[in-house]
Amino acid sequence: MSFRLRKAGVLAAAVAVLATGCAATRPPPEAVSAAFAGKSYVLLGEVHDNAAAQQQRLAALTRAVEQGWRPAIAMEQFDRERQADIERARSERPRDADYLIAQAGGGAWQWPLYRPVVALALQYDLPLVAANLSRADAGKIVRGGLDSLFPAGERRQLGLSGALPDDLVAAQTAVLDQGHCGNFPRAMLPGMLAAQAARDAVMAQTLRPYAVRGAVLIAGNGHVRRDIGVPRWLGVDVGQVVSVGYVENPPGDGEFDMAVVVPAVERKDPCLQAKPAAGATRAKAPST
Repeated sequence: MSFRLRKAGVLAAAVAVLATGCAATRPPPEAVSAAFAGKSYVLLGEVHDNAAAQQQRLAALTRAVEQGWRPAIAMEQFDRERQADIERARSERPRDADYLIAQAGGGAWQWPLYRPVVALALQYDLPLVAANLSRADAGKIVRGGLDSLFPAGERRQLGLSGALPDDLVAAQTAVLDQGHCGNFPRAMLPGMLAAQAARDAVMAQTLRPYAVRGAVLIAGNGHVRRDIGVPRWLGVDVGQVVSVGYVENPPGDGEFDMAVVVPAVERKDPCLQAKPAAGATRAKAPST
């Protein structure tokens, strides 16, 4: 990584944070950005509707870029088929983040929260990469399995040719069950697990071409977790990756290399809603 760190003490602090396993720490943006040094892949999480967490993340990323780092920025918020729209918008209005979002962004995201990241990429002429599997493609997998979307050759390239590892299945099942208030329909489980693995594998694939210059992933905390997310699919030494969770509660051991804990957003508890009709599920908790 090419950017120079201004204070050796910041780097030392970041090393100390990583060495302690991260769960109980709340590192400031300068310590987070220092931890990017020497990494091919920097995975920065979020709770999608928590603006304070996203501001903390932006501060760390901006600091690293201002110090000379020039990574590619891959974003969950752009579906992979919108890459051509991103490039077209950049050629038409190179510094206009609002125009790019209007041309390439979907309607499911709170775009004012993500505009600063897009603007940073445009300001410094960084590659901006559409990283996500679309909702439509994920739905195909839920209904018909991985073969309904990926030919055998593409499954091999993604690392999805075999059965999902037992520990990944167990951990992702727990996440899905928690997110659906303990009421996740078991009949849907194989398809949902396959779709989640496909999303993480696709995100990993979008990062690989930028390993030499450095690649940042902006995505939900679940996608950047070391134990169940994108790091499982990158196929690189653990030392090439740093995973930072921006969370509302201290994470479990092994989930992230670093965690920034921020106050929770006030939101209605979906688990307090009325019991759904037979065959339905309760509202899903905010994605992480």
